[in-house]
Amino acid sequence: MNTQQQDQSSKSEKTAGRKRLSILGSTGSIGTQTLQVVDEFPDEFDVVSLSCAGNTELLAQQAQKYSPDTVCIMDPEKAREFEKEYGKRLGIEVLTGEDGLVSAASEGCDTVLTAVSGMIGLRPTLAAADNGIEIALANKETLVAGGSLVTEAVRKSGSRLLPVDSEHSAIFQSLYGNRPEDVRRIIITASGGPFRTFSKEQLEQVTPAQALKHPNWDMGAKITIDSSTLMNKGLEVIEAKWLFGLDPDQIDVIVHPESVIHSMVEYNDHSVIAQLGLPDMTLPIQIALFYPNRMSNTRPSLDFAKLRSVTFEEPDRERFPALAYAEEALRTGGTMPAILNAANEAAVPKFLAGELRYPEIASTVRRVMDSFSGEIVREPSLSDILEASEEAKRRALA
Repeated sequence: MNTQQQDQSSKSEKTAGRKRLSILGSTGSIGTQTLQVVDEFPDEFDVVSLSCAGNTELLAQQAQKYSPDTVCIMDPEKAREFEKEYGKRLGIEVLTGEDGLVSAASEGCDTVLTAVSGMIGLRPTLAAADNGIEIALANKETLVAGGSLVTEAVRKSGSRLLPVDSEHSAIFQSLYGNRPEDVRRIIITASGGPFRTFSKEQLEQVTPAQALKHPNWDMGAKITIDSSTLMNKGLEVIEAKWLFGLDPDQIDVIVHPESVIHSMVEYNDHSVIAQLGLPDMTLPIQIALFYPNRMSNTRPSLDFAKLRSVTFEEPDRERFPALAYAEEALRTGGTMPAILNAANEAAVPKFLAGELRYPEIASTVRRVMDSFSGEIVREPSLSDILEASEEAKRRALA
C-alpha cells in the first residue's frame, strides 16, 4: 500500500459512521454558521465539499481546517488560482461553475446543505434530489422558482427535503406527530424589518446602508434587503406551499417584531402550536442536520422573565407591496413565481449600487410581472423556468 492509499484508508476509518456533508455557500452567513454546528459536534460530520462564489481567502481557511475532498468556486479565474495554490498541497479537487455545484451536491455526500443565494441553487438541488441525497435547504429561491420539479424529484427518489429557514423550521417542528389533513393554516411570522414604522415618504429616502441593518438577524446582503421589503416573507409563503403541500389560502403572514415566535400552525380544532426561541440560525441548521433527533447544545435558553411582551400586527401590503406581489405570483402559478424572483434578484443589486430608489425594487418587480401577461407557462419544465428567469432579469434591467 502506497502513502496516498494509506492516507485514504486512514481517513475512511476516521470518518466511518459520520454524515458526509456538502455545504454549498460555505463562506456565507448560513454556511459559516453550519460549520459552527459541525464544530460543536465534531464526531458527527465529515465535511466532504465546500463552495463559494469568490471569497477564496475564507474558503482556503475552511479547506485547511475541514480537509474536504472537493471545493467549488464559481469564479473560474479564482478557481484556477486556488487550485494552483492549494489543490495539490491539500489534496483537494477544485471544481468551478454551476456544473461544479451540481457535482458537489450530488456526488460523495449523504446530505447537502444548500446555502447559495439565488436561482443558482436550483440545478444542484435537483441533482441532489435525483440522486436520493438528503437536502437541508436554506436557498428559498430554489422552491420559489422550481418547487414542483424539486418536490417531484424528492418523491421519486425517496430523498428528504428539510427546511433550514427559521420560519419553515418552526412550522416543520410544529407539525411533528400531527396529520397533514388536520392543518387549518400556517402562520409565518415576520419581524417587519427596520422600516416597519416608516411612512411612504420616509421609504423614498431609505439608503442601502440603512436597509442592510436588520434589527434582529445577522444575514447576507440579498436576504437582508428582501427582509426589509417583505419580499423575503413573500418568497417564504411560496416556499411553504411546496414544503408542506398547502393551498395558498392556508398560508398567512403576521408581523411579530420581537422575532421570538418563529412561526405557528393552527389545526382544525383551532389549537395553535408555535415554536419559540432566540433569533439564532444555528438552531434550525442543527434541527435539519440531525432530524429526527434533537441534540443538546451550548446555546442560551429563552428567558421568559426578560421577554416582557410579545406583539403582533398585520403586514402593511400597501407600504410593502412586495409581499402582495409574491402572494399573487403563488396564486398565478406556473412560471410567475420564477419571474417574480428573477426580477427581484435583478432589482436588489441595482438598489445596492445606488441605481434604484428603495421603493423601485418592488415597482420593478411589478413592472416585470405585468410584462409577462399572457406568457405564463402553466406546467413548466426546468428549461421553461430558466428561460423565464433570464428573460425576467433582462426586462428588470432594461
